Amino acid sequence: MAFDQLADKRRLSHAYILSSPSPEKQAEMERELAAAVLCSAGGDKPCNNCRDCRKLAGGIHPDAVYVRPLVDDKGREKAEIGVAQIRQLVAEAHVLPNEAERKIYIIQQAEKLNTEAQNAALKLLEEPPARLVLALCTSNARALLPTVRSRCVEITAAADTREDEQGAKLARSYIKRVADKNAWELCAFCTENEDMDTATAKIFVESLKNCAVDMMSGRQETFGLDGSSLMALCRLAEKCEDYLMVNTGVKHIFGLLAAFSASGEE
Repeated sequence: MAFDQLADKRRLSHAYILSSPSPEKQAEMERELAAAVLCSAGGDKPCNNCRDCRKLAGGIHPDAVYVRPLVDDKGREKAEIGVAQIRQLVAEAHVLPNEAERKIYIIQQAEKLNTEAQNAALKLLEEPPARLVLALCTSNARALLPTVRSRCVEITAAADTREDEQGAKLARSYIKRVADKNAWELCAFCTENEDMDTATAKIFVESLKNCAVDMMSGRQETFGLDGSSLMALCRLAEKCEDYLMVNTGVKHIFGLLAAFSASGEE
């Protein structure tokens, strides 16, 4: 993805929201934006050859700062990015860049910013230092406050076709197990997939809803399920989407799917 698909290279904004259900697409957009911000070449940016581009590619550029969810004392990633992390970012943001003309702060999994943290970030968005670019990378831009979104250039990239196909394959596999009424296989399916990352889970849940709708309209095989069962599946998928929007854990989502599978109730 060339950076000219992301923004005007000649006039960088002070803040971006980079949104995609695909972690790979998010990472690609992060790299492209960071390279355009830090590149020291005189012509088109990024050049991918200057010292700044090479340092960024090697993961050692001091002016590319990443903010991620912290881990607890058991090595588990915390569910939220808290206000303390963002206040530290705000305090450091006014320090001049180390080497490049600008510096970039990249907040990964920005959908995990709690409300207090997002409000703290507004200080940077409303009064940004001249040499700072802030990027909020997320699988779900709707999880960010309207006041945050309104102050950022929002760039969205779809998931890879390969990921869409995999999501649809998993969705059909789940629906077939529901139709077969094999409780053991259903529980095994949910257990096998409960460790998938949040972005992949969102693709799967969206595919589940789309498959149920296609089956109701006759575009896909129904595996013997009637209209009311397919409608219940569609409502279940929508409920899972809502839960994922508020950062419910993927294990809880597959627990909900397993419970529906066993009872047939939402």
